[in-house]
Amino acid sequence: GHVPPGVDPEAFSWFQSVDADRSGYISLKELKQALVNSNWSTFNDETCLLMINMFDKTRSGRIDVHGFSALMRFIQQWKTLFQQYDRDQSGSISFNELQQAFSQMGYNLSPQFSQLLLARYAQRSPNPSIQLDRFIHICMQLQSTTDAFRQKDTGLVGNVRLSYEDFLTMVVTRMM
Repeated sequence: GHVPPGVDPEAFSWFQSVDADRSGYISLKELKQALVNSNWSTFNDETCLLMINMFDKTRSGRIDVHGFSALMRFIQQWKTLFQQYDRDQSGSISFNELQQAFSQMGYNLSPQFSQLLLARYAQRSPNPSIQLDRFIHICMQLQSTTDAFRQKDTGLVGNVRLSYEDFLTMVVTRMM
């Protein structure tokens, strides 16, 4: 096949190898098989689903070659950022590196919050750290929930009053 206009030739080539069933679309299963972290673990299901939902313009639960090309650019941008924050070049982000990353991204988050994220998203080990897929997942959710918060925090004071249902609506529309 020919590379469609606006699609990166490398992404097109990769799309063809990832589209195992030759449907012309990438499913969650196919995407998960295509993406690996630096430790060769596959990307997490939740992260793959978040990304498919982000690039699935038809709401079919899968992405076409245009969505896949955009997704590859998106992942490459996050990978570049990840490598920038992975100061020791270990292939994962430690607690201190995560704290620095949040600070440089403009998030004023406590060490306790970073610890909570590590406990939730890192693989269990004496020195927990975050792989690329979980870094993307955390950053996407932080960005999304921050956007939702800012819609309510019109004065940019850092506090809002919400009803319980407003809070649930923010969570459901942003994270599920």
